[in-house]
Amino acid sequence: MFKTLDRYIIKKYLGTFIYVVCALVTVICFIDFAEKNDDFADGNLSYFFVFKEYYLNYIPYLANFLSPLLVFVSTIIVAANMASHSEVIAILSTRISYKRMLFSFFKGGVILAVFVFIMVGWILPNANKKRVAFEIEYVNSKFNYKFRNTHIKLEKGLYAYIDKYNSDQDIGYQFTLERVEGSTLLEKVKSNRIVWDSTKAVWHLDPYFLRTYKDGKESIAWMPAKDTVLNMYPKDFRSMYRKQETLTLPELNDYIEEQRERGAENLGIFVTELYERFTYPFAIILLTLVAVTVSSRKSREGTGFQIFLGFILAFVYLFFVIVGRGFIESEVIHPLISAWIPNIAFGILGYILYLRTPK
Repeated sequence: MFKTLDRYIIKKYLGTFIYVVCALVTVICFIDFAEKNDDFADGNLSYFFVFKEYYLNYIPYLANFLSPLLVFVSTIIVAANMASHSEVIAILSTRISYKRMLFSFFKGGVILAVFVFIMVGWILPNANKKRVAFEIEYVNSKFNYKFRNTHIKLEKGLYAYIDKYNSDQDIGYQFTLERVEGSTLLEKVKSNRIVWDSTKAVWHLDPYFLRTYKDGKESIAWMPAKDTVLNMYPKDFRSMYRKQETLTLPELNDYIEEQRERGAENLGIFVTELYERFTYPFAIILLTLVAVTVSSRKSREGTGFQIFLGFILAFVYLFFVIVGRGFIESEVIHPLISAWIPNIAFGILGYILYLRTPK
């Protein structure tokens, strides 16, 4: 399955990628520590605690976030060095085709892509749970739910409304619950206050008005306070800071489906996260192949120029990523197409470069 050429190229490819990732992540972590050191000091946090609870989870997040760009730069370095040492010429002179050499890089890209897909789908979100919780607790400003006029679809035909919510005490003010069939209002509950009872895991409803509508007639009753179970929880009013990054792939799918059933809007960041997790592995393979076509021939300007060109193209790819996310959030085109914009653009670029590369 893996011949000598495959093993040689894959070893250089993965080794260089790991080296570049470690070097850049180390630098970024030092910069990040310098920026957040005051926050750590304010919380009286020990260096060991910060490293264990935050940086051990921040490092894999950072490595994954930078992986498409770093795999592109790493491949540029490997292919450019091979070209400068005439290794590419030596390989082609042994009647190994350019496509066959490219296929060796493709195999390395597939190995890395599979690893990244498992990471972003299941392993990394669990690490992000701790990282995000740490940032919310010690780095970010204290969260308060500031939204007004919150509407929530609890189930089919059942809608809740809260004018204002206190996330510190889990109290909702001016609470309304409406049961609707089609366009007909059947029942309406209105209370000045609803409070979460954490010991019973239920909502406590203050005395309320109950309006019922039947056969065109309205009846009003004043009802005493009671406990009730609703498909609504305090977590719905908690901080949404980077929540999409803390959900595994199954959890992310379930969350989007649940929110859509409840009539939620503004799910752009979650949909973006979902589609990007599937495009990430393809991006790594694609960027690997494009990088080889860019740098696999000997250049008069030297290896340094090819590496510089690699950085320029990497930032061009990042530009397309930002453009794609903008399309998703503005809902100009379908999110799936938006997520694939960077790969489509670089796929076209890669094919053009491949046609122009001496073989």
